[in-house]
Formats: sequence, structure tokens, C-alpha cells
Amino acid sequence: MFKPTIIVHGGAWAIPAELTERSLEGVKVAACRGQEVMTRGGSAVDAVVAAVSSLEDDTAFDAGHGAVLNLKGEVELDAIVVDGQTMDSGAVCGLQGCAHPVQVARLVMDKTSHCLLSGSGANEFMQAQGIARVPESELVTPEAQEEWKTYVQFSSAVKNLFSERSAPPPPSGCDTVGAVAMDANGNLAAATSTGGITAKLPGRVGDSPIIGAGAYADSTVGAASTTGHGESIMKVGLARRVGELLEKGETAQQAAEHALDFMSRRVGGAAGVIVLSKGGETGTCQVGTS
Repeated sequence: MFKPTIIVHGGAWAIPAELTERSLEGVKVAACRGQEVMTRGGSAVDAVVAAVSSLEDDTAFDAGHGAVLNLKGEVELDAIVVDGQTMDSGAVCGLQGCAHPVQVARLVMDKTSHCLLSGSGANEFMQAQGIARVPESELVTPEAQEEWKTYVQFSSAVKNLFSERSAPPPPSGCDTVGAVAMDANGNLAAATSTGGITAKLPGRVGDSPIIGAGAYADSTVGAASTTGHGESIMKVGLARRVGELLEKGETAQQAAEHALDFMSRRVGGAAGVIVLSKGGETGTCQVGTS
């Protein structure tokens, strides 16, 4: 028997002072939800889905309720679940009107032979599974709307008066969420969920729903969930790189640090990762964030 263990993250971003307490409480609640599931005999997959679902309910985070808006002012959601026992996975991208994208991702894994559904197909699948579409107004927060307006107004002014090379104001909002877990049988799982980045082009997909980038799990090796600059994370396959380092004998902490160091040196960008090895070791690291 193994000791059930779960690690949860609420994103690698500079948390504003007014959100610090809410964010910490949110990840604590999510971790407890996942741990309770395993205490009752649930699997690692059950645990990460429960934990991430909790974070998707919390408007302090960029996932489900509280997700940021794309350039058109719409919510597009991405999520993934990976089962380390079978290495099966399910993911969705460009999902709309969904309170819990991670639950739809699990249904993709459990109910289809596919790994990833996108856009209209993902939305049709969600409704075919009996998950009701929720009004977008239920997902959008005043903070997300304000951040979107600030970005759009700034970009328009810069384009008209100066040059498009100027940087937009830094986001004040939230970030991707995720979890990794090991159950009593030693099986590992990972899950990640996000609304992406403010004012992204419609249809943009980041690292979160991509196997080996946003999440990875292999019960013979370890599990990882990432967060941060999606394009940088995808370029280096950050979650899978963590797995490769674990395979080479590195500890969970070493693998987290070395994988992020590689990303930072090769492509730059801010990111974070949580890691759980097959032996139950934990590791966390972030770069380019405060």
C-alpha cells in the first residue's frame, strides 16, 4: 500500500495582495477535496478531477468560473486528465459554456477512443454526455471583464498612436490550475485546466490540454502539471521533460528545477510545475514569476 498524496497548484503568477488569502484558501480546499476522495477509496484520477473541479468553481483562478476572456470577449476553456496507470488521457480545448472542463476531459478519456476534442466537437460531446451548457455570464467575473477592457483599450491606443511593439499592461488576473496525485495502489494521475490568457486570439490553444506539455503521468515514473507561458511550455514539452529526468534518476525536486532551467535557457518565458514521483517524492518550482 502507498500513502495517498496530492499536490495542487493555482498557477505560477504574481498574486495581488488582495487575492493572496483567497488563492491560498482555494488551493487548500482543493487539496482537501482530492485527499478526501482517496481516503474514501477513490483513485488518483478521481482525486485530481475532484481537486481541479474545486478550483474551477473558485473565481480566484483562471479556470471554469473566473476564466479570462479572449480577444472577442468570450470564454474558451482547455483541460486535460492523464491516468498514469494506463497512460490514457482525455482533453478538451476551445470549450464554451462549461463550468467544469476537467470533467468533460475525463469523459473524453473514459467514453471515447480519442485523446483530444476541440471547439464545436468538444461542445457537442459535452452536451451529448448530459452536461448542460451554462450561460457565459455565469463564468465571467467583473475582474476578467475589466482586465479584458484594459488590454483592448491599451492595444488600440498603442496601435493608433505609437507602435504595436509596446507591451500591454501586465495582467492582474489569475492563472492555470492543476493537480497531481498518487493513490493507495501507487497509481499516479495529473490534471490541468485553464481559460488561457487575456485577449488571446479566438481558437488559441496553449499547453494545458496537450499531453506532455500541460500534464503528464506514468505510474512507473511520476506525474507533473504545469502552468505559465503556454507557448514556451509547449516548445520544450515541459511535463514530459520532467518525466524524462525522473527516468534518469533525478529526484522530483531536481526534475522540476532542471526542466524549468532548460526551458528558461532555450526559449525563455515564465512557468511553474508540480511533480510527484513514483516513490511519493514531491517537487515544485517556478521561473520568471514573483
